[in-house]
Amino acid sequence: MRIDRFSLVGVALIAGFCLFLNGCAVNFYKQSPRSKAQIQELQSKISELERERQQERDKFEEVKRRLESKLKNEISNDEVSLRMSEGGLVIVLSDQILFDSGKADIKTGAYPVLGEVITVIKRDVPTKNIGISGHTDNVPITRSDWKSNWELSSARALNVLHHMEEKGVNPDRMSATGYGEYKPVASNDTAAGRMSNRRVEIVILPEFVEEKPEEVTTK
Repeated sequence: MRIDRFSLVGVALIAGFCLFLNGCAVNFYKQSPRSKAQIQELQSKISELERERQQERDKFEEVKRRLESKLKNEISNDEVSLRMSEGGLVIVLSDQILFDSGKADIKTGAYPVLGEVITVIKRDVPTKNIGISGHTDNVPITRSDWKSNWELSSARALNVLHHMEEKGVNPDRMSATGYGEYKPVASNDTAAGRMSNRRVEIVILPEFVEEKPEEVTTK
């Protein structure tokens, strides 16, 4: 069969044109302005989120160090402890420093300790939310007017909240919860464990909320 040279030239031109179109399509897919803009925006959001997260960590660590310095004696006596958690900075106050046995009224001797906590909150983290939780051991209540440990733990948390409000902490940023015996940090089988479980926790909560990155479409 004889192939005309002009036909060969035509085939070559068509093939070259197809390759050119395919190349443009691939290049467009990789270099789509919309895709590049979405990726850059996502990277910017992630970077900003990480900066905020680190600033928050640094601030909480600074507050923790200040409180450790001011409450040195109480910490050494196991009346107060501080720890960092995913939920924020947790200030743990033993019931022995805050309340008489089976009572929810704050003891006068606890006011200086709470005062140090309140001063730091108002000065260093005034925009943070504050969660206050009451906890007990698992010993049933038999010698007081409380119906159960639920009521006792709730009343204790609320009384700490009211005291903090009276001393100028923004009530819009506070909440109180009673957990009764159901969030123990130690075994209730020993006296030391039960003592650890009887506590009030003041949690300084993170201000920013981590957002899920938006899905990026590349087509």
